[in-house]
Amino acid sequence: MKGQLLSHEKLAKYTSWRVGGYADHLYIPADRADLVEFVRQLSATEPLFWMGLGSNLLIRDGGIRGTVINTKGRLKAMYRTEDGLVYVEAGVPCAHVARFCAEQGLVGAEFLAGIPGTMGGALKMNAGAFGGETWSLVKQVDMLNAQGEIIVRQPQDFSVSYRSVKGADGEWFLSALLQLSEGDTTDSQQKIKGLLEKRNQTQPTNQPSCGSVFKNPTGDYAARLIEQTGLKGYCIGGACVSEKHANFIVNTGNATAANIEELISYVQARVKEQHGVLLSTEVCMVGDASEINHD
Repeated sequence: MKGQLLSHEKLAKYTSWRVGGYADHLYIPADRADLVEFVRQLSATEPLFWMGLGSNLLIRDGGIRGTVINTKGRLKAMYRTEDGLVYVEAGVPCAHVARFCAEQGLVGAEFLAGIPGTMGGALKMNAGAFGGETWSLVKQVDMLNAQGEIIVRQPQDFSVSYRSVKGADGEWFLSALLQLSEGDTTDSQQKIKGLLEKRNQTQPTNQPSCGSVFKNPTGDYAARLIEQTGLKGYCIGGACVSEKHANFIVNTGNATAANIEELISYVQARVKEQHGVLLSTEVCMVGDASEINHD
C-alpha cells in the first residue's frame, strides 16, 4: 500500500468539533487506485467507516472499532470532462468545487461554498446550503463496495430527499459527475463571495462546530425554535449552544463528545416540551460511548 496505516489513532484531531475517541485503525490513502487496492485486500467482515473533513460528524468518546478511511487531502482529483461535465472525487472540499465551477463559467454550484465538508459527505447526506442541494447537480456517481469493486450508479438508483440519501447499502462514494449550466464567471464568483460573507456574519465560523446540528422542520427553522426556547448560550460542560446561531453547538475548548450528545438531547427535549416539535439531527453520531484506554 502507498497510503498510511495508523493504529490506535485518536480521531479528535480529524473532526471539526475536535472531539472523538480512538480508531482501531486509520487509513489515509495515497489516491483513488491505492484506496481501491487497500479495500480489496481487507477482510470482507472488517467494519469500515469513511470520513472527509470530519464536519457533520460526532465521534463518541469510545471511538470507532474497525478501520476508518480518511479522504481529507486525498481523492482530490477534479476536472472538466470533454462533454462539459465536472468530475470530482470524494475528498475534494465542497468550497473548492464551488470555486472551480465558477472559474469554468458554470453556474448552480455556488451554494457548495457554504458547506464545510467534502464532496463524499455531501453526496452521502444530500448536503445543502442557501437553498441549494447537492443531488440537484449529480449526473452519475462511482461507488466502491467492500470487495473493492467499482460500481457506476445513476441518481435513480438512490432515494434522495432533504438531508437524506438511501440506497446502495454497503457501498461508498468515490467520485461524481456533476452537470451544470453555462453562465458568467464574475457573477458566480460574486455570488460565492456574498454567500461566504453571509455565512461569516451569521455562523460561528471561528469556533469548533459540526455545522448545523438539526434538520429544519417542514415550514420552520430549527434555529428559530431553539432560540425561542431560550437556549442560546446554554452549556453542558464545554459544549454550548452558539450565541451567534442557535442551530450550532460549539466546543468552547474542553468539551467531550458525551457533553455534546447530552446537549443535543437536552435541546431536543426542551424544544419538544415548549413547541411540540421533535427536532431530528442532521449530524451523524457514530462510535462507542464508553472510553477505551489506549495508553
